Amino acid sequence: MCGIVGAVATGNIVPLLVQGLQRLEYRGYDSCGVAVHTGAVGAGSAGGATPGALARVRGIARVADLAEQARAQQLAGHTGIAHTRWATHGAPAVSNAHPHFSMGPGQDQHQAMDDARGRVTLVHNGIIENHEELRAELQARGYHFASQTDTEVIVHLIDSLYEGDLFEAVRAAVQRLRGSYSLAVLHRDEPQRLVGAREGSPLVLGLGEDGHRYLASDAMALAGVTDQIIYLEEGDVADVQLGKHWIHDRAGQRVERAVKTVHAIGGAAELGPYRHYMQKEIFEQPRAIADTLEGVQAVAPELFEAGAPPAPGEGAWATFRAVDRVLILACGTSYYAGCVARDWIEALAGLPCSVEIASEYRYRTSVPHPATLVVTISQSGETADTLAALRHAQSLGMRHTLTVCNVATSAMVRECKLAYLTRAGVEIGVASTKAFTTQLAGLFLLTLALAQARGRLSDEQEAQHLKAMRHLPVALQAVLALEPQLINWAEQFASKENALFLGRGLHYPIAQEGALKLKEISYIHAEAYAAGELKHGPLALVTSAMPVVTVAPNDALLEKLKSNLQEVRARGGVLYVLADAGTRIDSAEGLHVIRMPENYGLLSPILHAVPLQLLAYHTALARGTDVDKPRNLAKSVTVE
Repeated sequence: MCGIVGAVATGNIVPLLVQGLQRLEYRGYDSCGVAVHTGAVGAGSAGGATPGALARVRGIARVADLAEQARAQQLAGHTGIAHTRWATHGAPAVSNAHPHFSMGPGQDQHQAMDDARGRVTLVHNGIIENHEELRAELQARGYHFASQTDTEVIVHLIDSLYEGDLFEAVRAAVQRLRGSYSLAVLHRDEPQRLVGAREGSPLVLGLGEDGHRYLASDAMALAGVTDQIIYLEEGDVADVQLGKHWIHDRAGQRVERAVKTVHAIGGAAELGPYRHYMQKEIFEQPRAIADTLEGVQAVAPELFEAGAPPAPGEGAWATFRAVDRVLILACGTSYYAGCVARDWIEALAGLPCSVEIASEYRYRTSVPHPATLVVTISQSGETADTLAALRHAQSLGMRHTLTVCNVATSAMVRECKLAYLTRAGVEIGVASTKAFTTQLAGLFLLTLALAQARGRLSDEQEAQHLKAMRHLPVALQAVLALEPQLINWAEQFASKENALFLGRGLHYPIAQEGALKLKEISYIHAEAYAAGELKHGPLALVTSAMPVVTVAPNDALLEKLKSNLQEVRARGGVLYVLADAGTRIDSAEGLHVIRMPENYGLLSPILHAVPLQLLAYHTALARGTDVDKPRNLAKSVTVE
């Protein structure tokens, strides 16, 4: 989603800002821009630079085009901000792209691109909920608006409050904002000063060599520039200058935040022999699972203590023995991982488990229970809806919290008492693949730990389950070898506009995930149903033009599932079945079968997810869509 990079340095920082945006491209965006202060360093004025002016370039193409635009206009400066935008308020257009300018009341904002009258410029991640009332107030005071965005309200508000000190103006402005934001702000009259603020959206402060200072929405943007990172906390406002910085908390008190060494992965990984990052990441799953399970010799408490050291009596084992139910909060693909985990937890650990869509949970009246283990699942650890749901659960008195997450330095890991890090590595493709299967691996380990804490897992059973988990990389390699058969299916799917996915039990969420993958990247409308629900409505949709994908493991529900398949065939539907060995489901007219290499019991969902990923990928490839960056979607959803 939206990305922020800002810098105060002694040299021209435009290349650094552009590089930072390129490191954030994988998150998804529809426009981008850079703004700099053009004052010259060392001229003896306040802040160490001449007053100068503000200048910017913006565009709705890729960051590479923005870089060329900046070169053509000879954009240069020692202090600047940059942004990639994912549209919320206002369509993707140059006028809505960040950075936004304010020229003060009574000025035509449309001229700000053509002259140096800009007084304040900023970039913003998040959503301002009271932007309409603030806009009306500012318009009454003579401010003209050039965009449809909520962000432009903030830049005019800061300008209206400015009395010679940008830090104080930003502090005053954020007191009036409702919603979520991370901000980086410059003022024309204060060269080499950058002010940042955050509430509900991540922002980090980087400390570089020669007194250089940086702001970014993600430490990855600063990879190769600095590994010394300060994570700003909720309500913080940071004053960032060459060689110094200070931070005030929500109460206005000066605070010190810890400096952490963060070894971010620099840049996007090389594609190697693959056509797209999504394909590469699908084939990285055996290694990702192996890395996630590396060092797991037993179901030990320290596996879930990857965050801050727990307080006495709040370690993993004490927590698992204290809870009597589980609440899982997640969105999108992570939600489907949670749905699989629910069945595991109830079957093996004997704990009641509910799964909530995070964006819905905090807005309904629920019944809190203090002995609940609240589990959040997030690839990025910055998903705004999931973070908000976590905080809501905590506010209701549910203090036992654990996250399954792929980013050790994320807000989710910092805010939960316990954590399991999935070690999938950076995932560039917007449609999640290896993050999903590693989440499932982490959730299965959590299930075993809960079962052990409740005395429901013998040593022999633990050894059997861990042996099966260690075999997963080999089993996944065998599944990936099915790619040629899935390419044949994809060629038939490419001309379709609708598809149904069916599953039962543990595999119903896998069917849901398969449908999500297909619609995300191929733009084919796809829906998933529990197979037993076919006759309760969806069967009306079945025709020869509607492919029906079915996940058919060799489990206790197989015979019921076969009856559901017959219901489809009797209506002329065309079936595409992923069948385990021993299911006795064979290809015939209108029935296409791909045989899975082995039946994998409780861990079967991890294996069955992979062919559905390959089907979606190759269907999208055949339709010519942008596989890694599907339209309207973003990798890390940091707004509600």
